[in-house]
Amino acid sequence: MKIRVLYEENIKNGHKNYTTIEIPDGDYSVMLDIDYEQRLAEANPEKKEEVKRCETLQEMFDLMNNKEYNHWRRYHRHLGNPKTPYRKDDEVEIDVMDTFADNSQEIERNLQDEYESVCQWIRSTLSKKPEWADAFIAVRINGISIREYATFIGASENNITQKLKRAKQKLRNEIENRQI
Repeated sequence: MKIRVLYEENIKNGHKNYTTIEIPDGDYSVMLDIDYEQRLAEANPEKKEEVKRCETLQEMFDLMNNKEYNHWRRYHRHLGNPKTPYRKDDEVEIDVMDTFADNSQEIERNLQDEYESVCQWIRSTLSKKPEWADAFIAVRINGISIREYATFIGASENNITQKLKRAKQKLRNEIENRQI
């Protein structure tokens, strides 16, 4: 029998990543009874009649998975936007980290703007040979291997290597001419 189990460390950004466990076939009535008794003991006295015994082991694990996920969600749902705490008096302790601004999105935007401006400069410098610019950006900036890029565009690796060498020389000359 295969059972899907959700561990707290397998919840990434709110997405459930289940672990499948192979359990040998057998009678699981003892395990199901223990689970039923535990849930019955944890339930409020007015809701004890709503607690039902699970029929299968997978049903029992699904209940535990939902409980684990809801606990994770309750704890992590507000971490993206910390709020500045409100203080009525000086006796209340404040977690200082909650008051710092999160500028990670601004940093990402700045990096993306810089990337786009470099790509634009490369394309304008190599405007007569756009295939050189595409190869240079893909291999030297984006980190794609020469073999992958050659396969992607349907050219030989030697051809791509030559284009990269010529593009590098042209860009180097452009930089040296600007500094003079």
